[in-house]
Amino acid sequence: MAENTEKTKKSSWFKNLKAEFKKVIWPDKKTLAKQTVAVTVCSIVLGAIIAIIDALLQYGIDFIVR
Repeated sequence: MAENTEKTKKSSWFKNLKAEFKKVIWPDKKTLAKQTVAVTVCSIVLGAIIAIIDALLQYGIDFIVR
């Protein structure tokens, strides 16, 4: 009996998953490209800001220690 309910739960889970994926509104290629560029640019800018702050802090710490 336990085997049958386990199979039913798995089957139900996959059916629900499939139903949820049908509800998703997938972006078109143009929107996807714009969002990808936006995320990439933001990541590069934030990475540069973090690198600059890190370099300044390292310089300040080295100056204090010496």
